[in-house]
Parts: sequence; C-alpha cells; structure tokens
Amino acid sequence: MFATLCPDLCNTVPSRRQTLGVHIRTLRQFIVLAETLHFGRASQQVNISTSALSRSIRQLEIELGVTLFARDNRTVELTPEGERFLRYARDAVLQWDQVRFELTDPSEELSGEVSLYCSVTASHSILVDLLNRFRPAHPGVEIRLQTGDPDHAIDRVVALEEEVAVAARPDHLPNGVLFEPIEISPLVFIAPVEAADDALVDVPPASPAAWAEVPMILAASGIARDRVDAWFRDRGVAPKIYAQVAGNEAIVSMVSLGLGVGVVPQIVLDNSTLASRVRVLDVQPALAAYDLGLVTLKRHLNNPLVRAFWSLARP
Repeated sequence: MFATLCPDLCNTVPSRRQTLGVHIRTLRQFIVLAETLHFGRASQQVNISTSALSRSIRQLEIELGVTLFARDNRTVELTPEGERFLRYARDAVLQWDQVRFELTDPSEELSGEVSLYCSVTASHSILVDLLNRFRPAHPGVEIRLQTGDPDHAIDRVVALEEEVAVAARPDHLPNGVLFEPIEISPLVFIAPVEAADDALVDVPPASPAAWAEVPMILAASGIARDRVDAWFRDRGVAPKIYAQVAGNEAIVSMVSLGLGVGVVPQIVLDNSTLASRVRVLDVQPALAAYDLGLVTLKRHLNNPLVRAFWSLARP
C-alpha cells in the first residue's frame, strides 16, 4: 500500500523491506512514541494500552527487520534506524492525509488534527486570537500544540515535527517554507529598574567604548542574537556577555534581577509578569523589528486543515 502511494519514500527504508505491510495507524503510534520516548505517555495519547503499543511497535520492527527503539526498564531511545524511519513515517502520514482529504467531499465539515508550535508568549498573545476565530468555524478540528524556544520553530516545521508554527521571519527562508505575516514587534534593549551592577546604573551608555563594559544577557542563537551581534559589530564593540540563554522569557527574568541588559521583542515584554521590573532603553539606531507570523511548508497547504488555519493570518 505505502509502496504504491509513496514509492520514493519507501526507498528510504532498508532495501530488504521495500513494501511496508503496516497500517497508517501504526505509523502514527510510532511517531508519538518517537516524540515522547515514553510508552506510558504515548499509549495515553494514541488511546491504547501500553502492552498493545509495545506489541504494535515490535511487529513494526519485525516487518522492517531493524530495531527502532533501544529500550530498557528505565529509558526509551530512538536508534539510528529509528531516526531514519521517523523521517519516512512523518512524510508517509503527511501524504496519506493529503490523499485522504483530496478524496473527501469538500462540502463535509473538516475534522482531524493540526500540529502547531510556538513560544509561550505567542500562545498567550497571537495564538489566542487565532484559536478564538478558528474553533467556531471548524469545531471538528483539534489543535495539537507544542511550546518551546521560538528559534526552533522553523526547524521543527522543516523536520515535519509540526505542520504550522508561529515564528519571526528570518532574513532568508529555507526552500519550500512559506511565511504569512501577523504583526510587527520592535526588538528592544531592556535594563533592570533596580541594578545590581554599577555598570547598569547609567544605561544606555553615551559611547561605543562604554557599551563594552555593560553586562549583556542575550539569546544563545537566533534572529535577535544575529541582529544584536551585527549592531555591536558595526560599532566596533566586543560585548561583555554575562549570560546566553534560550527563550526570551528567561532574558526578561534575568534582567529583572538586575544582572544585565537584554534584548527581547516588545511583545514578550508586553506579556511578561515582570514588565514592571524592567525598563526599555532608548538605543539608537534601533534594531530591526520582528516580523511575526505563521510558517509552514508549501506542500502542507494541500491539507485543507492546515489551509483553513493558515487563512486566519490573512486580512
């Protein structure tokens, strides 16, 4: 069945198993277990017993002729073969869903699941409005939400871990990735209201040389970090890095403790419970603003569920 629908994909699994005699439900079970790495949690998500899930995975391994998970009494980990098969499974399920939706009467009410990734801040701000409009229009569609570092959003979509993500637009989008803008958020320098370091008493500094003495709390990577690094580089300044963290909320938290100056999108500050403990600095020239919106793969828009959610970002 899968060899007929997805011949190219079937060539990515071990050659001795060119035809996979497994049902799409088994692939979904495998994907959930690969994401949770926990038989108990995975079995709850797919609504079967732990023993039934274990049998299903074992049968899949027998049919493939490889071990997909290394497991003992305490841990479950994907093997290299499991990592390889996960890419196939996600792509096969995606194609199956697309074929199924193409054969469905377009007049029927949409039903199914859309997987979505965003930061905690985005879930409290941008996502609330989208879901409030989506639910009444498509009550049969379930949103499976994962939250985390926004800098991972596009990578997770490209890796087929999620179908849609809320993300900031990078300077260059990967091939096949679409971006639909929702709002613009300034990228601002913030300092503590009460400084724990003398270097933070008189900020922003009046000269580039003085900036080199300011302890900075910055994102470990991502768009904001790239823009801050370029800002300092243009002024010939090597910033004094106090901490590099993952997630903008963590930057606000550390700045509020008086430990340094940080850079975050204004939308993060607007939704932070610590906003009263930090202040926005008037730094010129200002950093380029965040262009926030939805990202997905172009081929995901063949799925009417994704297409329906995607359309919410458009005026």
